[in-house]
Amino acid sequence: HLAITSLMALFPFLIFATTLASFLGARAFADTAVHLVFDTWPEQIAKPIAREVQNVLTVRRSDLLTYGVLLAAYFASNGIEALRTSLNRAYRVTETRGIIHRRVQSIVFVLIATACFLAVSVLLVLAPLLARLAEAHLEWIKPYMGTITIWRYVIASTVIVIGLFAVHIWLPAGKRRFVSIVPGIVFTLVAWLAGSTIFATYLDHFSSYVTTYAGLASIMIAVVFLYIISAIFI
Repeated sequence: HLAITSLMALFPFLIFATTLASFLGARAFADTAVHLVFDTWPEQIAKPIAREVQNVLTVRRSDLLTYGVLLAAYFASNGIEALRTSLNRAYRVTETRGIIHRRVQSIVFVLIATACFLAVSVLLVLAPLLARLAEAHLEWIKPYMGTITIWRYVIASTVIVIGLFAVHIWLPAGKRRFVSIVPGIVFTLVAWLAGSTIFATYLDHFSSYVTTYAGLASIMIAVVFLYIISAIFI
């Protein structure tokens, strides 16, 4: 459920974020969005989906704040609801909040994720430009250029970690202590890295998805990958 819902929520979320970015003047956001989302995926999984996402995001839209984008935000929030359901079951808690409260919270999460998405994308685009400008005019900064590049990705990774803490603390019913969720989040991050690496190796050397699913191979690979990621998350 979580894997399929996440895949179905991905396109509406990126459409909503890209439309909002265009409204705010960040018209080159689509390219950055594709890299930001899919650069952390194994190439065999990311490449075919990233191509389709790129095609969707580069379609001109003038329906910001109309039914189209509002529906995109709503369908994107379905992914948050799937996370909530999974975490409630994982923590073995019963949901007591009303459906309207939960849906509004999910949409707020989508808006916050969009804001963070925009901030990180600006960071990934702007940081190299500022770094090259500084390197051209400030001789003393050249030895530190490698450190600046590393920090750019450290900040992007930090956003992911903060997102994990946020969904564990606020999405499920009940209350949890901060220290009690740290081991699970550390395990999630390590297992995600290991799982992605192992699955990518499997696709390289042992997979027969193309011969089994033909034209549906890329989508089936994505579903299996998201299933692995979702199972680790839960």
